[in-house]
Amino acid sequence: MRQGGDIQRRIRTRVYIDGYNLYYGCLKRSADKWLDPRMLVGCILSTLSYEQDGELIGDRCQRLTVKYFTALILETFAKSNDSVACQRHYHAALLAHLEDDLEIIQGYHEARPARAHRWEPRRPPLTCDTIEIWRLEEKQSDVALALHAYSDAIRGQVDQVIVLTNDTDVVPALQMIREHTNVIIGVIAPIRVARGTVNVAIERCAHWTRKNIGDEELARSQLPARVRGSGGMIHKPIGWCPRPDLLAPVFEEAKRVKGSAGAARRWLNQPCTHLGGRIPIEMCADDVSVLALQSYMRRYAKEYGI
Repeated sequence: MRQGGDIQRRIRTRVYIDGYNLYYGCLKRSADKWLDPRMLVGCILSTLSYEQDGELIGDRCQRLTVKYFTALILETFAKSNDSVACQRHYHAALLAHLEDDLEIIQGYHEARPARAHRWEPRRPPLTCDTIEIWRLEEKQSDVALALHAYSDAIRGQVDQVIVLTNDTDVVPALQMIREHTNVIIGVIAPIRVARGTVNVAIERCAHWTRKNIGDEELARSQLPARVRGSGGMIHKPIGWCPRPDLLAPVFEEAKRVKGSAGAARRWLNQPCTHLGGRIPIEMCADDVSVLALQSYMRRYAKEYGI
């Protein structure tokens, strides 16, 4: 790949992430939730073919800064017992790992009772019966993303904005950025390969568009399993690992043998000489490897009478 220009021509780039869009477009029901978004965008930029003044934009970007727009899960609507804790752990890990290069801007969720037409095959909506439902909506995140992107561009704080969303609410802000500034607009659609299409209205606003995110890009762009925060280590949640059904019983046995959750996590995340240098937690990703791990753990417990 060609090298960019000298340091004076580096492009100040900021990424604006719609956390809700990213989660439901790429991360839900996957083992990739422990995502380092800056690493992901950097990976994508390395594949970019968009040029300015005969030079690849991806080669000229300064260290990326990220604004991450999200809202805390309402506990009464959480789909699992640890959903709220997992989200808080993730946000803490992001802030600890990316430090000043990341800002989390929080909106909120609003839940209220409403009436909606029941879906019935081959019937127009207005002819279907209405039922009582809970309407759960994320508030302020989309508006905040649009305002931050426009404000940063119009004040000359960035040379390039990259929005990671497929939501058309951002379109008016992108149109105004193009009309009133010379800032480059990049769009990354939070869509896994072959799962959907980029919204045309967003694509029309962009100088360049990445239409999907590859499985390997997401897998490579993960935070360390343990991130050191100001209050101690922040661990990737067990439920966010590839096979929590295999890892959970191993973790419980490791806690029993090692005497504490902290000691168990340290052992799980370090190479073990008795396992050929393999890392125990990585052996909990498939049925064959976990059997070998459990066999070793049984031998260890028997040998030491634990």
